Amino acid sequence: MKAKIKQNGKISLIQTIFRTLLGGGLLLAGTSHLAWARSEFLAQVPQWVPLDGDLVVVLSGIVELILGASLVLLGRYRVHVGWVVAVFFVLIFPGNISQYVNGIDAFGLNTDLSRAIRLFFQPVLVIWALWSTGAWQSTFRSIAATKLNDMDD
Repeated sequence: MKAKIKQNGKISLIQTIFRTLLGGGLLLAGTSHLAWARSEFLAQVPQWVPLDGDLVVVLSGIVELILGASLVLLGRYRVHVGWVVAVFFVLIFPGNISQYVNGIDAFGLNTDLSRAIRLFFQPVLVIWALWSTGAWQSTFRSIAATKLNDMDD
């Protein structure tokens, strides 16, 4: 007899609210990439990126719009979207590091301390994406179920 772990994939109302808030934040950020905050986002593109900085700002803005809409509208795929959003936050982290290392003023971050403090918020966004979508829980439930099933074989 194989042991099974229930994988109902349910998330709480608070997780849904936070997922929607994160999606709204990404929609706002993506819109600002394409409209009023382009120069601030351009300041975050590291010099070593082999693409035109303005292109990077536009493309990342489009990605943020897609991810934000996905968080809000694609509840059925929220676990997958959660992982993609988390990876996106990891991929854009070098821009925040570059802003700190190079002392670039943008978004009102005009001191080394304020830029350093901001670095600590990127992991919060990664955790937020994984928690609010149930991605973290779903993955660990799957791993646990696989291990239990392997033990029964």
